[in-house]
Amino acid sequence: MPLTETRLRALKPKDKPYKVADDRGLYIEVSPSGGKLWRFRYRIGTVEKKLSIGSYPEINIKDARQAAYEARVKVAAGGDPAMEKRKQKIRSEFLSAQTFEAVAREYIDEMMVQNGRADATIIKANFFLDQLTDAIGSRPIDEIEPFEVLAPLKRLEAKGKHETAKKTRSFASRVFRYGVATTRCKGDPTAMLRGALITPKAKHYAAILEPKDLGGLLRAIQDYTGNFITRYALLIAPHVFVRPGELRHADWKEIDLEEGVWRIPEGKMKARRPHAVPLSKQVVGYLKELAEMVGTEGYVFPSARASVRPMSENTLNAAFRRMGFTKDEVTAHGLRATASTMLNESGLWNPDAIERGLAHGDSNAVRGVYHRGKHWDERVRMAQWWSDYLDTIREGGKVIKGAFAGRA
Repeated sequence: MPLTETRLRALKPKDKPYKVADDRGLYIEVSPSGGKLWRFRYRIGTVEKKLSIGSYPEINIKDARQAAYEARVKVAAGGDPAMEKRKQKIRSEFLSAQTFEAVAREYIDEMMVQNGRADATIIKANFFLDQLTDAIGSRPIDEIEPFEVLAPLKRLEAKGKHETAKKTRSFASRVFRYGVATTRCKGDPTAMLRGALITPKAKHYAAILEPKDLGGLLRAIQDYTGNFITRYALLIAPHVFVRPGELRHADWKEIDLEEGVWRIPEGKMKARRPHAVPLSKQVVGYLKELAEMVGTEGYVFPSARASVRPMSENTLNAAFRRMGFTKDEVTAHGLRATASTMLNESGLWNPDAIERGLAHGDSNAVRGVYHRGKHWDERVRMAQWWSDYLDTIREGGKVIKGAFAGRA
């Protein structure tokens, strides 16, 4: 006879657990302590299995019968409700321990530190994590809603830190996508926030664009009396117009002084593609002088504090400030804009060759490969012309007038 609420309430504990059947595999088990637990009995092949549904009176007769019905449907379809419940419990316990902070720190360690990302990049990633930790750091990553991420981003915006808010959202997005890839969450809640933040105004790096002013900078570099390794980095930087991070991470094993080529591996490039830099006679000369003083092992421009680390990302800009140039006048990154502007104004060089020299990516992969090969010889000539030109204006000689002569 099926159970009723009256019969259920009347069930008393005994010395040993006992069962009272309800209907079609559903029964209630009464423990010696008086607890009453709903269970469903079923078979998978010849094996009898049991599914725990929950305690009475928390689970009433109606709900217990509905749960038993749903379990019977799963069994009929070839499923195993008890196994599925165990898997779900294990997953729930696993995900509850996978907080945003735990997954973020794993992402930084596994995907950034071990992949050799620059120290400055790692420091920035940890900074972005710090902006999110109070709000969502302890939350299970699979349970975080978009509004929870938006709150700390809006606090940054309220302080006028629009760029920081944008980059923090981007960092959070990478963590969530890593969480998806490692089965810790189902999606990226920050994808919905792209239109919710103020777009910061583009900020260009300060750069010298007049030959006369560039000549003054080159003379100041020539007379620099600070750390000698910093001086050589300053001497070389205007000639090669690579990004500051690429310059300070230069390794002697990447440089062929005989051939006059610096081959930067893809892991050090912004676009994650290898890049070859033709070295002028002047740059080769500077590097040979430096090699005589420090040898040719490890970083070309090591940190003054530890030779196993590259110089700080602030070293060159700090040197410019000591020379009297403000951040609105010149930056290490701005030297790229200087070279790009003056090389284009000369009218001597194919714009594609200049773009390749700056390691700007080509959206068409096939076209990009073609251009790398096509413009190499021109880039070699351009590198030597540029270094000769820098020597000329450093000594106060003639400058580019933008006459746009025929291309070499």
